[in-house]
Amino acid sequence: MGRLLNIINQLHKKTTRDHIGRMTDNKIECMKLAKEYAFDYWDGNRRYGYGGYKYDGRWKVVAEKLIETYSLAGDVSILDVGCGKAFLLYEIKQLLPKAKITGFDISEYAIENSKSEIKENLFVYDARVPYPFGDKEFDLVISITTLHNFPIYDLKSAFREIERVGRHKYIAVESYRNDTELFNLECWALTCESFFRPQEWIWLMNEFGYSGDFEFIYFE
Repeated sequence: MGRLLNIINQLHKKTTRDHIGRMTDNKIECMKLAKEYAFDYWDGNRRYGYGGYKYDGRWKVVAEKLIETYSLAGDVSILDVGCGKAFLLYEIKQLLPKAKITGFDISEYAIENSKSEIKENLFVYDARVPYPFGDKEFDLVISITTLHNFPIYDLKSAFREIERVGRHKYIAVESYRNDTELFNLECWALTCESFFRPQEWIWLMNEFGYSGDFEFIYFE
C-alpha cells in the first residue's frame, strides 16, 4: 500500500459550500443533469456542478506539489484518469515542457473545452474499462475526484488499470470520518456513487490490488 498524501486538499478547503442549500435545491433533478457531464455540469449554474470551470491558474500549486512529491523531471510520462478540462496537466506541462502528458475523460464537453495548447494529448474515454496502454507505460498515473463517481463493481477495474499502466500512482477521492462529514457529503455530492470511510477505501484498494498513493477529501 502507498502513502496517504496531502496534495489536493489545499484547493478543496478554499471553497465555501452551502451544504443545506444544495440539498434543498431540487437536488434530484440537479443530480440527473450533473451526471450528463455536459455544459451544465462544468459551466452552467452552480446548482448543477462547478458553476463555471474556467482556467484561473489555481492548479499550479497542485502541479508543483506533484512534481516535488514524485521528483518529476525531463521527459517524464504522466496520465490523468478523469482529467476533466485538464487544467492540471496544462500546469504540469508549463513547469515541465518536455513532459509527455496524456489525459482522458468521459465528458466530451470537457475535452472540447480544454486548453488548446494540450488538447491534442486528450481524448474521450471511460475510466471503467481497460485502458489502451501498455503495462507500466507511464511514470505517473493520477486520478483526482473521479473514482468515487463509480459504483463498487466498477472500482475494481479502474483501480487495477491504474495500477497496471503506472509505475507510480496517486488518486484522490471523497470520504468522511464522522456523521457530520457524511451528512455534508451526501448534501453536496451530485455525482458520487461510492460513499466510504477512509479505512473502507483503503480496504478496497488492497482488495483490488492498488499499491499507489492516495488522498481523501472531506466536507467538514
